[in-house]
Amino acid sequence: GVALAAVLAGLRDPAGQRPAYYLSLGDSLARGIQPVPTGRDVPTSRGYADELAARLRGALPHLRLVKLGCSGETTSTMIHGGICRYPAGSQLGQAARFLRSHRGGTALITIDIGANDPNSCVLSGGLSAVLPCVLTRMPQIDRNLSTILATLRSAAGPRVLIVGMTYYVPELGLWHRGKAGRQIAILTGAVAAGGNQMLVGRYRRFQARVANVFAAFRSSDFGTKNGPTGSVPPNVSVICSLTWMCARAPRGPNEHPDNAGY
Repeated sequence: GVALAAVLAGLRDPAGQRPAYYLSLGDSLARGIQPVPTGRDVPTSRGYADELAARLRGALPHLRLVKLGCSGETTSTMIHGGICRYPAGSQLGQAARFLRSHRGGTALITIDIGANDPNSCVLSGGLSAVLPCVLTRMPQIDRNLSTILATLRSAAGPRVLIVGMTYYVPELGLWHRGKAGRQIAILTGAVAAGGNQMLVGRYRRFQARVANVFAAFRSSDFGTKNGPTGSVPPNVSVICSLTWMCARAPRGPNEHPDNAGY
């Protein structure tokens, strides 16, 4: 869990008598998006930010959760805008404005960003083109994330806790779709491992802690098979139980976590 002392460190009033803010940034995960029975994606109050805020209110009863996340956001659109509307022009601009105006009153910033950047690589072209496509995106994601974190750190100050999230691998849910699905699952798992290593390095460079969701979802565990046919790796079982990837249509397949996943 997040160490309470680190959460309180950036507050002028660590005793919690004044309002304190938790700023949630990123893509659809930061908004707790889940599919309804018709398959439409909607924001919920069961996301990880909501769960974390509820836990922290035991020590900070006046904690207020502010969600600025945007479904479909990439590292580029977070900086420049283009998907969701913000008075400051972009999610990053809005976050920086909020942090400057609440300096000493922000307890925590969480961020998940980067998964949407290479999505078009998986959705377009053949299997052989996925890896080269993703590899060409990595340097740009790295540069953008540096810009994002430098801006947040400058606006928040050196003591505010920032926690960056790695990603699970939704494509593991394609394992059940025959040989091609298994190939995609294995390839994207390997690509995601490298991408998440990059995220970890960048977050740590800017003194942010890391929530290792990739590991929590056992994303690289293709080990001992289980299930009635003995053909389902542990990481596939986890992705099916913690996301909507293996749900029946029209609700699935959907890459977002379910309540347990969040």
